[in-house]
Amino acid sequence: MVTVRLKRLPHGEGLPVPAPATPHSSGMDLRAAITGEVVIKPFERIAVPTGFVWEIPTGFEGQVRTRSGLALKDGIICLNSPGTVDADYRGEVKVILANLSSADFKLERGMRIAQMVIAPFEQCRLVEADHVTVTERGSGGFGHTGTS
Repeated sequence: MVTVRLKRLPHGEGLPVPAPATPHSSGMDLRAAITGEVVIKPFERIAVPTGFVWEIPTGFEGQVRTRSGLALKDGIICLNSPGTVDADYRGEVKVILANLSSADFKLERGMRIAQMVIAPFEQCRLVEADHVTVTERGSGGFGHTGTS
């Protein structure tokens, strides 16, 4: 198990430390560290503070993801999802929320707004080449296999 250090910021006081909702959840809930109520208008996007700085170890990244319930019930998604929090970033983690519904969405302090998954990754060495291997798929993309 990897250890991640958290620094609580003053506006994060009183909020729970991010944690998984169930014993087998891969993501930890991020909460809105706002003062009062914020309304996200239809098709508006805002950066929502979470009240914490994360010290993610080298070789890992934080992935900020949409909460499925907010997406389905309210049309609230994380843009740039999954958003990446790099191991050398030491600023507050903020969540870019967008309202894809036709109704205002009321965001309240402490509301669970996204999930953070800590995942390992490998950096790669890129080598420029004159050719690449041929595959059956080739350059087909963007729905080339159809929908049925």
